[in-house]
Amino acid sequence: MSSICVCLLQSIVGVAGGATRAALTVHQARRDNMADISAKDGSQETLVNLAGLLVSLILIPLVTDNPVLTLCLFFLFTVLHLFANYKAVRSVVMETFNEARLSIVLQQYLKDKRILSPPEANQREPVFFEFGQTVPIKLGVRLQEIAQSPEDLELALKENSMPYLLGVRNGCVCVCLGPEASVSDEIRAMCQAVVLGNMLSSSNSREATGAAPKQQKGHWEMVHKSHKLMDAIFNPLLKGEHMQNCFNLPIILSDSFSGSMILEM
Repeated sequence: MSSICVCLLQSIVGVAGGATRAALTVHQARRDNMADISAKDGSQETLVNLAGLLVSLILIPLVTDNPVLTLCLFFLFTVLHLFANYKAVRSVVMETFNEARLSIVLQQYLKDKRILSPPEANQREPVFFEFGQTVPIKLGVRLQEIAQSPEDLELALKENSMPYLLGVRNGCVCVCLGPEASVSDEIRAMCQAVVLGNMLSSSNSREATGAAPKQQKGHWEMVHKSHKLMDAIFNPLLKGEHMQNCFNLPIILSDSFSGSMILEM
């Protein structure tokens, strides 16, 4: 039974590590040289494994028949391993947006009109825990998930001149994209969904005891408010010279789909 658990955990770690390695390899391949980066990464891993084997050959005679020393070394190396991984993750400066970094940049811009640099945004992104009390975002849903009645459709179209619709269903921000939506429209829709999610997070505690119709009306009011807000800030923010110089402006939408989608302007 224990061997099955060990194999299962190893498989989970392998899948997670492979997915993370792919994203970092793309980030490091600044000259479209992913093959070189992958080859060097494999060579470094082989060298590290060889060094670990040599160290283990030296330590095995020292820890044989000494369980206390074995446990002490185990916990020491485990802590060092976790600390090294944490520092490695913190040292990476991604120049693309995921939902957390996009939310951080948008909140700072709404606060004082300042656009964070990639190092500042990455430094504020949490490593261990989910980013705040985030509201799930579903990008590319069917129209029925937003407008379940003619009244809902009328409310969704109010204050909206863009080729997409936003709504709130079951605690999720849903975005329905029209067939004529461009890449820029999709990026704006994701930005607006993040802003709307932040509004919902701040209002959930106040509306927890409210009636469902009143709560739904409040959601539509926030949707309309987010439309006006994006009309005012989208072009100055994401199409400004400072943003273009700081970020590569693809937005990686990894939390809205089972896979990832990269949108480039």
